[in-house]
Amino acid sequence: MTTPPFVDAHVHVFARPSAEFPRLVNDGMPADRQATVEELLAQMQAHDVAQAVLVQTGGNALEHHAYLRRCLADHPDKFRGIGLIPADCADPERHMDTLAAKGDIIGFRLTDLGGPFDPLQPIDLRGSRTYPIWKRAAEKDYVLWLYPRAGDSPILAFLVDAFPQVRVVFNHLMVCVGDGTFTWDDQGRPQVAMTMPPITRYSTLRLNGYENVCVHLSGQYAFSRQAWPYADTAGWQQTLLRDFGAERLMWGSDFPWIVGDPGYGRTLAGIDASLPALCDEQRQGILGATARRFLRLPGATD
Repeated sequence: MTTPPFVDAHVHVFARPSAEFPRLVNDGMPADRQATVEELLAQMQAHDVAQAVLVQTGGNALEHHAYLRRCLADHPDKFRGIGLIPADCADPERHMDTLAAKGDIIGFRLTDLGGPFDPLQPIDLRGSRTYPIWKRAAEKDYVLWLYPRAGDSPILAFLVDAFPQVRVVFNHLMVCVGDGTFTWDDQGRPQVAMTMPPITRYSTLRLNGYENVCVHLSGQYAFSRQAWPYADTAGWQQTLLRDFGAERLMWGSDFPWIVGDPGYGRTLAGIDASLPALCDEQRQGILGATARRFLRLPGATD
């Protein structure tokens, strides 16, 4: 049986800041650091990865998306993009529509849903500042790419239930990150000081009943306290497989943070190491078929 080419469902590319490609600078993305689309394409070619989803990093203003938009325009069959929305955006609907106008930016990443929320008090969805974003996503068929804070976890089920037509992809093992847990390590990689399995599983695992929810198997290096293949995350990945099924899981490398350690190829091989009992159909789903179908990538068929 021929294995279809893989899909990398979560990567970042960025140029050095310039007048043409402005971006924010931080500890993980200093001004002299870049992760170009050419570097990504070389890694993809070497490992039989045919397509990828480029997730904006380096700022959420329209102008900060310049490099992402250039990469999407230059490689229309290879990539689709995920944009960012400023937290204080006065008109998020217009911002979303502007970025998505050409059809190559298919969704938007959210990390802050407006909490924290008290799970013992009535949840007012319309009072959440991201409610207009969910509503616009429902109207325009935008994907929402979630990497929520732990304090927002109580509202997740309410939002997904209110907007069942919105395709939702939970980033990085469905972990909801606690305040003050995020740092950059000495290799310039994100690190999140949280235990596995995440305590927020009591809010998130019940979302397996919603067919519009998928989960990334990605970012293992950031949560693990062990070397590759990050065995302390394997049990949680097996739980996600059990509860969501391979048809709602998708692999992402989190390029470029993994290029030096453990390497792009070993990041891909980590799926087999963590989920050794996968059948061929499940493996093909996680490594490409789910992303092609759910995200409606170029060339995808039902």
